[in-house]
Amino acid sequence: MTDTLSKSQQAYHWVKERIANQEFTPGYRLVLGMIAGELDMSVVPVREAVRQLEAEGLVTFEHNVGARVAMVDDSQYRFSMQALSILEGTATALAARRLTADDLHRARAINDLMTETLSHFDPRAFTRLNQEFHVTLFGKCANPRLLALVNAEWARLGNLRDSTFSFVPGRAQESVHEHENIVRLIETGAPLGEIEKSARRHRAATLDAYMIHEHPDEALGLPAF
Repeated sequence: MTDTLSKSQQAYHWVKERIANQEFTPGYRLVLGMIAGELDMSVVPVREAVRQLEAEGLVTFEHNVGARVAMVDDSQYRFSMQALSILEGTATALAARRLTADDLHRARAINDLMTETLSHFDPRAFTRLNQEFHVTLFGKCANPRLLALVNAEWARLGNLRDSTFSFVPGRAQESVHEHENIVRLIETGAPLGEIEKSARRHRAATLDAYMIHEHPDEALGLPAF
């Protein structure tokens, strides 16, 4: 893959991966020369990569300070979760009639693995399985623009929060039950509006749980959407 990418794109993916993996945590200073040395390239493509990450909101750049990994912004997390609840709910509904029995079997198998992890809970592993579960359900959405938006918000969430379930582990138990309900609705040919609403409420419930835990005063004023 690296053979087909420009040096700036190689640097972009290298830094972004380390941000996503929490190797470069919020506030971490990105020393361009050090990154360039690590990747055996000049500083110029690294600077271009950092500018691209800055445009995506993952990096901040201050005069006389330099580049740092952006601090977590709860408002951005909230906006992404709200957007994802709407986008993913719609994508799941549009994909529903295209899913096969094998797809639904796979979704249930993933959800079973998620249930098994509850006894020795690992928020990161649970989050990875959670994404795999939802991709199985919405991945066959025939609208490529909608899919691109959903995937972009998933990526953004991965950078904003390593795992929401780290903050509200009790939400995981509720989540697997809601997963089963969504699969059952698809399996029984429920109206698409009902499938969309169930998937949307599922995502919104995770945001609600997080807000109640982290910002109880603000959570009281959250609008239903």
